[in-house]
Order: sequence, then C-alpha cells, then structure tokens
Amino acid sequence: MNIKKIVYTAFFIALGIVLPMVFHIVGGPSLGRVLLPMHLPVLIGSAFLGPLAGLIIGIITPVLSSLFTGMPPLLPMLPIMIAELGIYGLVMGYFFFRIKMNVYVSLIITMITGRIMASLVVIALVYGFGFAQLPGNPIIYISGTITTGLPGIIGQLLIVPIVLRYIKIFKKNNTAIDTGY
Repeated sequence: MNIKKIVYTAFFIALGIVLPMVFHIVGGPSLGRVLLPMHLPVLIGSAFLGPLAGLIIGIITPVLSSLFTGMPPLLPMLPIMIAELGIYGLVMGYFFFRIKMNVYVSLIITMITGRIMASLVVIALVYGFGFAQLPGNPIIYISGTITTGLPGIIGQLLIVPIVLRYIKIFKKNNTAIDTGY
C-alpha cells in the first residue's frame, strides 16, 4: 500500500468514527441504528480504494469507535459489526473497484453478503457463546436490523453513488490522486 492509500484509508476510518458520533449527539444511539452512519465511510472508502483497504477500514473502524466512544458496545455488537463491515469493505472494493461492476449491483451484493456474515456471527455468539440477548434465529436478527436500518439502507443506495460520482470527477481533474494498486 502506498502512502497516499494509507492516508486515505486513515481518513475513511476517522470519518467512520466521527460521523456516527455526530448522529449519536443529534439523535442518540437509536439514530445510528436507523441511519447506519458507520457504513457510509466503509462503502465509499472501499469503492474508492479497493478491497484490501476496504477490509481494513471495515475492521478497524468499529474497533476504534468502540474503544473511543463505546459505540458499538463491546459485546455482543462489536464482533457482529467487525464481520459485517469487514465484508462490506472487501466485497464493495472487489466488485466496484476491482472488477468495475455497476455501483448499485455492487452495493446490493455487498449488503447481502455483509448481512449473511453478520447472521453467521450471531449464530456463533448465540450457540457457541450463549448470548441469550440475541435471537437464536439469525433471520429474526437480520430482518430486525434491515427493518430498523431501512432508512440507512435507502440512504446508502442514494448517497454512495453520488459521492463516488463526485470522487470520480475529482480524480479525473486531479491527476495527483492515484489509488490504484
């Protein structure tokens, strides 16, 4: 990874910590669960920087956010979010950045695989570690997070393509930015 890519990766991690803080200040933790602000920097950063940087952003962001802000809570949410956002970063970076798939198709594939990974972690936490506060059926957990987070999902489908379009225009006009491998 070159120094520019490291700086951009750090920027998206920082954004992934600060943005949810703003949402929590404005509307409390419940607003974060509804609008999913931590997801945006992971999705945009991975589309901009690729799968490896996306994976790093997706794993490190919730860990640092949990350490610095207490959100997400260490257990049981942190492992779920590490898995979900890590997969988001890897998959979005692969499909959009690496193989140049359509942004909407990339986002939908990413959201599905991230939620599958989250459900696998929920299964492991419930049946492997006895976390009774999580529903034993991961479909109940995932459907609940989708229902609660539907405004955030819609926001991602609207905001991410717009931001990526502006990044593309900016990159085209500024040849000093090279995030390729």
